[in-house]
Amino acid sequence: MNAHLLKLLFTILVSSLILKAISQEKNGPYILDMVHNNPGEPLTKSVFNDPGMLAAGGYTGQVINDFTFAHAAVTFKKLNPDIFPEGSAEWKWVMDAAERVRQNIKAAHKAGIKVYYFTDIIVLPKKLVELYRDEICDNQGRISFERPKTLEVHKIMLDELFETFPELDGLVIRTGETYLNNVPYHTGNNPITNKEQSHIKLLNLLREEVCVKRNKTIFYRTWSFGGMHENPDYYLNVVNQIAPHPQLIFSIKHTKGDYLRTFDFNPTLTLGNHPQIVEVQCQREYEGKEAYPNYVMNGVINGFEEYHTNTPQKGYQSLNDIKNSPNFKGVWSWSRGGGWVGPYITNEFWCKLNAYVISHWGANTNQTEEEVFNHFMDEQGIKGKSRKAFRELCLLSAQAVLRGHFSAVLPSTKGWTWWMRDEFLAGIDPEGEGPAPSEGVLYGAFSNYYQKGLLQKAVDEKFEAVEMWKKIVALSRNVSMTNKEDQTYVKVSSHYGLLLHQIIAEGWNIMAMGFEGDKTGVYNKEKIKVAIANYDRYWKLYEDLKKQNPSCATLYKPYAFVFIGPKYYKTKGMGASVDKYRNIVNKS
Repeated sequence: MNAHLLKLLFTILVSSLILKAISQEKNGPYILDMVHNNPGEPLTKSVFNDPGMLAAGGYTGQVINDFTFAHAAVTFKKLNPDIFPEGSAEWKWVMDAAERVRQNIKAAHKAGIKVYYFTDIIVLPKKLVELYRDEICDNQGRISFERPKTLEVHKIMLDELFETFPELDGLVIRTGETYLNNVPYHTGNNPITNKEQSHIKLLNLLREEVCVKRNKTIFYRTWSFGGMHENPDYYLNVVNQIAPHPQLIFSIKHTKGDYLRTFDFNPTLTLGNHPQIVEVQCQREYEGKEAYPNYVMNGVINGFEEYHTNTPQKGYQSLNDIKNSPNFKGVWSWSRGGGWVGPYITNEFWCKLNAYVISHWGANTNQTEEEVFNHFMDEQGIKGKSRKAFRELCLLSAQAVLRGHFSAVLPSTKGWTWWMRDEFLAGIDPEGEGPAPSEGVLYGAFSNYYQKGLLQKAVDEKFEAVEMWKKIVALSRNVSMTNKEDQTYVKVSSHYGLLLHQIIAEGWNIMAMGFEGDKTGVYNKEKIKVAIANYDRYWKLYEDLKKQNPSCATLYKPYAFVFIGPKYYKTKGMGASVDKYRNIVNKS
């Protein structure tokens, strides 16, 4: 075959992929993906940053979320040229940011998919706020949409945004959280200062200025604080005040709250008269970030195990339950990221699995989850007996994570789930050390279980998880696939999961025995010593796994999360709690 013919065939292939992506978005569901970069850190290296890869995978759009927002890459020159004086350092920063936005738009369109910029509102230049503070801030110093000048400023911002980036397809709007880590010349705050009315004012502004005036798309994320995301009455009080528009779409996490097991299916899905897309996280920030197997899409699509045990659901339980709703318009996968710091991975295999299943199912919801899963195995060259082993491993991982992190059968509250998040393991000290600490939540859980006589059962469940991880490790040895690096990672990451959960089980065992000793004044010192020896041994093996395997993810830390960067921890955590009882038993 000559070079000219090869080039022609390649052109035809690329063109067909582009047409496929365009036609899917025009006539079919939205299938979006986002790499959620860690705020304030170097950008995540990922194949999911490549819009060509997304187009080939059937995605119709890319959400850019580097926290250098597109609306931070404008000068507000029509409002006041002194905000970013031409030639200044801050003006140059804006120019450089704008060029990155242009390159991202160009790359996505070249691949044949649309591009939407993740947008925190409110984020405005510090100089603008300084100049117009009296006109845009309320009596608490918050930039407020209750002030007419704030609306005017945002109209000017949107005008310049789409004049500067006319090919930008739309925006993803977030309220509630405002990350300023990557925008040194900007400031901001949560715009929801007047409950539902703030959402209504912002939505009407965006609908008119973006959807109606420019025929661009707004994905309005309901993720916020105060009820918009998870309270049906609050949600309807807002959306029923907004006239529907085909380009105004509400984006809603599938969970009632953040991406955590044992959290209810989101009751706002299907409500109202507006189109909705569903957000799904593939690299689960509270469950290891795919440092170990954690296949969640069977639960997302069909309903999680706990919805029939300790967190029974009323109404809808899964995407399968809502797929025929006229409001359901697609899915948005977070292929990478969420949360803070690590664990950091270098192999994206488990992310690819979760992303593949949710995106391909979302594109054709007549398929079953298992059918899509089987297609993934076909593409990975997983054949014969390996298929059964791989499927069993993946389904078992969801059961093991539930028992190792949370509970399948014991009563729980939403707060207790936060003890394990990002790369951190909290202890049982009753008090945290700073803002949003994960320390303290286990003390509440242990207290409740102790009072109900369930504390030992809670510990036993952690050892039940360990037995599941042992089976996962055994299954991983029977999985063969085309990509040998991925095959190795399946084994290494399974071993990672086992060792981590052995640490967790012994950590809970020590803390439970110590907690009981704190209450009774009598410590079972011999049993605590044995558990501490096991705990120490598993930490050593865990560290050795990382040293001996280049593909191994970075390790968890025995500290509680604290919302203070860049480390996000202080001194408390599982390590400190274990050491408390280590010191008690060593005194004898």
